[in-house]
Amino acid sequence: MTSIKEIKARHATVIAVASESDPDIEQYVDATIRVPSSDPLLTPLINTIPLQLLAYYLGLERGCPVDLPANLAKSVTVT
Repeated sequence: MTSIKEIKARHATVIAVASESDPDIEQYVDATIRVPSSDPLLTPLINTIPLQLLAYYLGLERGCPVDLPANLAKSVTVT
């Protein structure tokens, strides 16, 4: 919550990824992406999907070549 308050103090937009069982987060952020409540060990895996989609669609909105990232061939072929 401290980080959210610091970001809001700088007048930035805050988007939170929160579980369905967290009712208080919406009063502190501008937008909320809800994910199902689950075991704490699975939470990082469940949060990855909406975060990947958010990054993808923000990249498209900015006009970035999301399907042709730079230096992909080097990172995939170099072992």
